Amino acid sequence: MTAESVTVRVPAKVNVQLAVGGPRPDGFHDLANVFLAVGLYDEVTVTPAESLRITCSGPDAAQVPLDASNLAARAALALAGRYGRTADVHIHIAKDIPVAGGMAGGSADGAGALLACDALWGTGASREELLEICAELGSDVPFSLVGGAALGRGRGELLTPLETGGTFDWVFAVADGGLSTPAVYRECDRLRGDAEIPAPEASPALLDALRAGDPAALAAAVSNDLQPAAVSLRPSLEATLAAGAEAGALAAMVSGSGPTTAFLAGSPEEAEKVADALRASGTCRAVRVASGPVPGATVVG
Repeated sequence: MTAESVTVRVPAKVNVQLAVGGPRPDGFHDLANVFLAVGLYDEVTVTPAESLRITCSGPDAAQVPLDASNLAARAALALAGRYGRTADVHIHIAKDIPVAGGMAGGSADGAGALLACDALWGTGASREELLEICAELGSDVPFSLVGGAALGRGRGELLTPLETGGTFDWVFAVADGGLSTPAVYRECDRLRGDAEIPAPEASPALLDALRAGDPAALAAAVSNDLQPAAVSLRPSLEATLAAGAEAGALAAMVSGSGPTTAFLAGSPEEAEKVADALRASGTCRAVRVASGPVPGATVVG
């Protein structure tokens, strides 16, 4: 008996460390990318249909591509191709992760669609096989499947799970419009010029802070090598970062390639205080509060 539909819930991510090496011959960059999954979710529902189609609802749904470039469509096609079937499904994405915001919303949808199609079709793909397809789809997609906390090596797709000793409270300020990830990497390379770039390594102090569940220690160790490039392309982010820091955030940083900015707080109460100050600051379009780590893509219906 085939399920009528399958819904998968999949979280956003914040990079608590993003160390970026120099450009590789293939155009990518080697990374030491410490991911933390946080409790902002997209829900991806797949239903049998006559042909592959995608719909989307929620904040900024109009910005989400509804063609074969969408990672959810590519995930369905990749899994169908491996198992010799057609991807005749309707994929509906209920967005709650900021679009083009450096929080891996598109990658989350790819991982969600992959897991949902696997469950709908009963393909019985192994975890390793699903992760292999995720890595083919994009650098952040494997982490969206796994969730929790992890160190991503290579271009971010080679994951090592990390131990966390507690929950970390975050505030996210959503900027107007998106930032192109390739453009941010190009700007990073331009700003660095001919400087010698060391091989990226995870910070031992940051890994210790995660293990201890210590927000103050984590705040002292967070870093994002793409932040100067994101701010160069979007100078208005400086005002948002300053507003969050002035409101008492332990750390203020650009999330991934931006333009969403992330603020680490010492407690849920402090997170709400920072969120209120950011809303009042007029420096961002929307503010969201979430904590992590949380599990990765999960079948919920």
